[in-house]
Amino acid sequence: MKTGLLIFLLHFPLFLMAQSTQRVTEAFLQSFAEAFNAHDLTAIMAHMTQDCVFQASAGTDADGQTFTGQEQVRKAFEDVFSTFPDAHWGHAKHFIVGNRGFSEWVFTGTKQDGSKVEVTGCDLFTFQQGKIAVKNSYRKNRQQ
Repeated sequence: MKTGLLIFLLHFPLFLMAQSTQRVTEAFLQSFAEAFNAHDLTAIMAHMTQDCVFQASAGTDADGQTFTGQEQVRKAFEDVFSTFPDAHWGHAKHFIVGNRGFSEWVFTGTKQDGSKVEVTGCDLFTFQQGKIAVKNSYRKNRQQ
Protein backbone atom coordinates (compact mmCIF):
# COMPACT_ATOMS: atom_id res chain seq x y z
CA MET A 1 0.00 0.00 0.00
CA LYS A 2 2.78 2.44 0.90
CA THR A 3 4.64 1.63 -2.29
CA GLY A 4 1.58 2.44 -4.39
CA LEU A 5 1.09 5.75 -2.59
CA LEU A 6 4.79 6.59 -2.99
CA ILE A 7 4.66 5.85 -6.72
CA PHE A 8 1.53 8.00 -7.06
CA LEU A 9 3.12 10.91 -5.19
CA LEU A 10 6.28 10.69 -7.29
CA HIS A 11 4.34 10.70 -10.56
CA PHE A 12 1.66 13.24 -9.60
CA PRO A 13 3.84 16.29 -10.43
CA LEU A 14 4.50 14.81 -13.89
CA PHE A 15 0.77 14.39 -14.37
CA LEU A 16 0.19 18.04 -13.42
CA MET A 17 2.92 19.24 -15.79
CA ALA A 18 1.42 17.21 -18.63
CA GLN A 19 -1.99 18.73 -17.95
CA SER A 20 -0.61 22.26 -17.86
CA THR A 21 0.84 21.93 -21.36
CA GLN A 22 -2.71 21.28 -22.59
CA ARG A 23 -4.07 24.58 -21.25
CA VAL A 24 -5.00 27.38 -23.60
CA THR A 25 -3.49 30.77 -22.77
CA GLU A 26 -4.33 34.34 -23.69
CA ALA A 27 -1.20 34.28 -25.88
CA PHE A 28 -2.67 31.29 -27.76
CA LEU A 29 -5.91 33.20 -28.41
CA GLN A 30 -3.92 36.26 -29.49
CA SER A 31 -2.00 34.15 -32.01
CA PHE A 32 -5.36 32.82 -33.25
CA ALA A 33 -6.56 36.42 -33.73
CA GLU A 34 -3.31 37.32 -35.51
CA ALA A 35 -3.73 34.35 -37.85
CA PHE A 36 -7.21 35.65 -38.74
CA ASN A 37 -5.87 39.13 -39.42
CA ALA A 38 -3.15 37.63 -41.62
CA HIS A 39 -5.84 35.56 -43.42
CA ASP A 40 -3.57 32.55 -42.77
CA LEU A 41 -5.93 29.58 -43.00
CA THR A 42 -3.21 27.05 -42.19
CA ALA A 43 -2.31 28.86 -38.97
CA ILE A 44 -5.98 29.34 -38.07
CA MET A 45 -6.79 25.67 -38.49
CA ALA A 46 -3.68 24.62 -36.53
CA HIS A 47 -5.33 26.23 -33.48
CA MET A 48 -8.41 24.02 -33.84
CA THR A 49 -9.12 20.35 -33.13
CA GLN A 50 -9.71 17.90 -35.97
CA ASP A 51 -13.41 17.66 -35.10
CA CYS A 52 -13.81 21.41 -34.50
CA VAL A 53 -17.12 23.23 -34.72
CA PHE A 54 -17.68 26.80 -35.91
CA GLN A 55 -21.04 28.40 -35.21
CA ALA A 56 -21.27 31.48 -37.40
CA SER A 57 -23.20 34.47 -36.12
CA ALA A 58 -25.43 34.53 -39.21
CA GLY A 59 -27.51 31.81 -40.76
CA THR A 60 -30.98 30.32 -40.94
CA ASP A 61 -30.78 28.46 -37.61
CA ALA A 62 -31.21 29.98 -34.15
CA ASP A 63 -27.47 29.36 -33.64
CA GLY A 64 -26.55 30.90 -37.00
CA GLN A 65 -24.92 28.35 -39.28
CA THR A 66 -22.87 25.44 -37.96
CA PHE A 67 -19.78 24.02 -39.68
CA THR A 68 -18.17 20.82 -38.40
CA GLY A 69 -14.69 19.40 -38.96
CA GLN A 70 -11.52 20.93 -40.35
CA GLU A 71 -12.70 20.91 -43.99
CA GLN A 72 -16.07 22.63 -43.43
CA VAL A 73 -14.69 25.13 -40.93
CA ARG A 74 -11.77 26.05 -43.19
CA LYS A 75 -14.19 26.59 -46.10
CA ALA A 76 -16.38 28.84 -43.93
CA PHE A 77 -13.36 30.99 -43.04
CA GLU A 78 -12.29 31.09 -46.71
CA ASP A 79 -15.76 32.43 -47.51
CA VAL A 80 -15.37 35.19 -44.89
CA PHE A 81 -12.08 36.28 -46.49
CA SER A 82 -13.65 36.13 -49.95
CA THR A 83 -16.61 38.26 -48.82
CA PHE A 84 -14.35 40.71 -46.94
CA PRO A 85 -10.90 40.75 -48.61
CA ASP A 86 -9.68 43.26 -45.98
CA ALA A 87 -11.31 41.55 -42.98
CA HIS A 88 -9.76 42.62 -39.68
CA TRP A 89 -10.53 41.88 -36.04
CA GLY A 90 -9.11 44.67 -33.90
CA HIS A 91 -8.96 45.61 -30.23
CA ALA A 92 -8.99 41.95 -29.19
CA LYS A 93 -9.36 41.09 -25.51
CA HIS A 94 -9.15 37.48 -24.39
CA PHE A 95 -10.41 35.74 -21.27
CA ILE A 96 -10.05 32.10 -20.17
CA VAL A 97 -11.70 30.12 -17.38
CA GLY A 98 -10.90 26.41 -17.36
CA ASN A 99 -11.81 24.83 -20.69
CA ARG A 100 -13.88 27.84 -21.79
CA GLY A 101 -12.91 31.28 -22.99
CA PHE A 102 -13.99 34.26 -25.01
CA SER A 103 -12.54 37.01 -27.13
CA GLU A 104 -14.06 40.43 -27.69
CA TRP A 105 -13.21 42.29 -30.90
CA VAL A 106 -14.22 44.94 -33.40
CA PHE A 107 -14.63 43.60 -36.93
CA THR A 108 -14.01 45.85 -39.91
CA GLY A 109 -14.20 44.90 -43.54
CA THR A 110 -15.19 45.99 -47.00
CA LYS A 111 -17.45 43.86 -49.18
CA GLN A 112 -16.78 43.32 -52.89
CA ASP A 113 -19.39 46.01 -53.69
CA GLY A 114 -17.45 48.60 -51.66
CA SER A 115 -19.80 48.72 -48.67
CA LYS A 116 -18.03 48.89 -45.33
CA VAL A 117 -18.84 46.99 -42.17
CA GLU A 118 -17.79 47.81 -38.60
CA VAL A 119 -19.30 45.80 -35.72
CA THR A 120 -18.43 44.74 -32.20
CA GLY A 121 -18.54 41.04 -31.49
CA CYS A 122 -17.19 38.15 -29.49
CA ASP A 123 -16.29 34.50 -29.83
CA LEU A 124 -17.14 31.95 -27.15
CA PHE A 125 -14.69 29.05 -27.11
CA THR A 126 -14.63 25.52 -25.78
CA PHE A 127 -11.13 24.04 -25.52
CA GLN A 128 -9.98 20.43 -25.75
CA GLN A 129 -6.41 19.16 -25.54
CA GLY A 130 -4.95 22.66 -25.81
CA LYS A 131 -6.89 23.64 -28.95
CA ILE A 132 -10.18 25.22 -29.90
CA ALA A 133 -12.95 22.63 -30.22
CA VAL A 134 -15.84 25.08 -30.58
CA LYS A 135 -15.80 28.67 -31.85
CA ASN A 136 -19.24 30.22 -31.39
CA SER A 137 -19.35 33.74 -32.87
CA TYR A 138 -21.64 36.61 -31.96
CA ARG A 139 -21.73 40.13 -33.33
CA LYS A 140 -23.84 43.24 -33.10
CA ASN A 141 -26.29 43.65 -35.95
CA ARG A 142 -25.59 47.23 -36.96
CA GLN A 143 -28.28 48.96 -39.00
CA GLN A 144 -27.36 51.84 -41.27
